[in-house]
Amino acid sequence: MPVLVVGGGPVGLGLAIELGLRGIRTLLVEQRDGSVPVPKMSHVHVRSMEFCRRWGIAERVSAAGWPQNHPLDLIYVTTMAGYELHRVVIPSYAKVPREKFSPVRDCHCPQLYFDPILRDFAGALEPVSLHYFQRLDGFEERGDRVIAQLTDTRNFTRSTVSARYHIGCDGAQSVVRETLGIGLSGAGRLDLSVTIFFRSEELGRCHDKGWGRMYRFVDETGCWSELIAIDGKELWRLTVLIGLDAGFDPDTCLRRAIGADIGYEIINVLRWERREFVAEQYRRGRVLLAGDSAHQNSPTGGLGMNTGLADAVDLGWKLAAVLDGWGADGLLDSYEAERRPVAVRNTIFCSELFYETVAVPAGPELVARTPEGEAMRRHAGAAIAERGRVTSFVASATVRIGFVYEGSPIIAGAGTELPPVDYAALYRQTTRPGARAPHAWLADGRSTLDLFGAGFTLLRLGRAPPEASAIVDAAAQRGVPLTEIALTDRAIAELYELPLVLVRPDGHVAWRGDAAPDDALALIDRIRGAAV
Repeated sequence: MPVLVVGGGPVGLGLAIELGLRGIRTLLVEQRDGSVPVPKMSHVHVRSMEFCRRWGIAERVSAAGWPQNHPLDLIYVTTMAGYELHRVVIPSYAKVPREKFSPVRDCHCPQLYFDPILRDFAGALEPVSLHYFQRLDGFEERGDRVIAQLTDTRNFTRSTVSARYHIGCDGAQSVVRETLGIGLSGAGRLDLSVTIFFRSEELGRCHDKGWGRMYRFVDETGCWSELIAIDGKELWRLTVLIGLDAGFDPDTCLRRAIGADIGYEIINVLRWERREFVAEQYRRGRVLLAGDSAHQNSPTGGLGMNTGLADAVDLGWKLAAVLDGWGADGLLDSYEAERRPVAVRNTIFCSELFYETVAVPAGPELVARTPEGEAMRRHAGAAIAERGRVTSFVASATVRIGFVYEGSPIIAGAGTELPPVDYAALYRQTTRPGARAPHAWLADGRSTLDLFGAGFTLLRLGRAPPEASAIVDAAAQRGVPLTEIALTDRAIAELYELPLVLVRPDGHVAWRGDAAPDDALALIDRIRGAAV
């Protein structure tokens, strides 16, 4: 078996899809049955939706789990039946305009629906095998193989699997990471939280706030919890942000948040640690980490699963290249060099966002039906509105899509030093080497992003682009799959900044220039990991 993926969540499934679409035989094992008892993830951000578009499942994801005409507002309230403090108006899917920088947009698709879509698609790929109820007990590297020991959790029969590469996508308590002895760095545990997954048809109509995607609750103690509408009908997820104690009672929390006597059914209660951790290494020989096994962050900001899916896409094409013979081992070393800095940035950002979220002015007057209470509520609402990042239920596009693989050993010609990330700045598309290549609409209705994926893509831009046959010939000499495409549209040429842009299979820019380099073979060797 070329690749064994341990863990059947969205990151493991995403990696299996990437490998399967590239013809790489992949075995995915998961110790549970693959169902989602609590939808921990609810937001698929724009970069992840671009991956879904490339996989051909974006329309299924967009249509799952949320009525097209429901608004997606973020609403701060004292209780559902109480006072409204502040509202961030976010139009429904039917009304929201498309982003100028992407052919897709963010999507509310809770894990309850997202995982089955990924599972069905991955399972339909001929090279992919999904095996559930398979627990990883241990593994060891032997020469050019990793031998894993598995136990069937239904009948306790044991088996072994031999694979060339072994990928740990097995979550925060990763057996793969712990077996390797890889440590974690970061701030550690931020708080102990709990998620209450429940059903209530009454909750959508027992108040005057209308439909929103998220409600944050602020009372005399501060911002203590948030409520996600899962399906826009009857399924809800209440997460207690801070202040759990031994006397925690889910019914008390629900009554505190709702502020009215309504019927509900608790489906599941999950206690969990809000953490900020990043693995100190992403690779040890033929074993690599992705997703929560490599990084854990506060869900505030919606970056956890989405960071993991980008791991899967980065790692997927590199594994396939090495297994197909044209990629050198340096490609796999570049995985940590590219993805770990993004994880460090995202985990820190989410921690900051969490602390800002709960730092809302509060006091006994906040819920009082008095002039002092009204003044306190106006003050709290103004404070919420003033902190721009806190009023957004996801991180800005600059964070979600604007990461650049600065300093990667397989990126050529970055040029000037990358400026510090400004989270509040508007996202600007660029072909700076290491950045995600820009989106623009082509005359035939496709996006430029639709040109990327199978192999490398060399874009020759403008009416009279320079000759680039040396790059094409060098790629052919090394067996690197490369497609040359001419784009004469003036606006696209200006957007892409230089007349020659070489884009990787994952849609990130590998190199750009005014002319082909003097040593095209050196360029190709660098981007395929042979010069690392």
